[in-house]
Amino acid sequence: MNRREQREQVFKLLFRIEFNEKEEMPGQCDLFFEDDENAAPEKDMEYIRGKYEKIAGKLPEIDGMINEKAKGWSTSRMGKVDLTIIRLAVYEILFDEEVPVGVAINEAVELAKKFGQDGSAGFVNGVLAKFA
Repeated sequence: MNRREQREQVFKLLFRIEFNEKEEMPGQCDLFFEDDENAAPEKDMEYIRGKYEKIAGKLPEIDGMINEKAKGWSTSRMGKVDLTIIRLAVYEILFDEEVPVGVAINEAVELAKKFGQDGSAGFVNGVLAKFA
């Protein structure tokens, strides 16, 4: 599994936060990997789960930064797909030293094209440009 595929899996797992209580998320992680569509080698599962947990642990901080930078928008007004993509990218830009800023933004835009609505890619790019 390459980094793009791993990032997509992290996105899908992170997206579940919007629909589940914090206490339910460990069980949701287990269910996520039991699904044949999300099956991955053990090494990849560890990477995906580890990155998800790091992002989830910083969500209040990340959301605060997004609310500060995204003038005229708040995390409560953003679409759930766009918000999840932005959270993932902000984490990569600010806290993940292995991911160059340009790669984080490019990959976020690609996720927005794949999973978002018509204007998602531009919106995600515009918000993330303020973090670059």
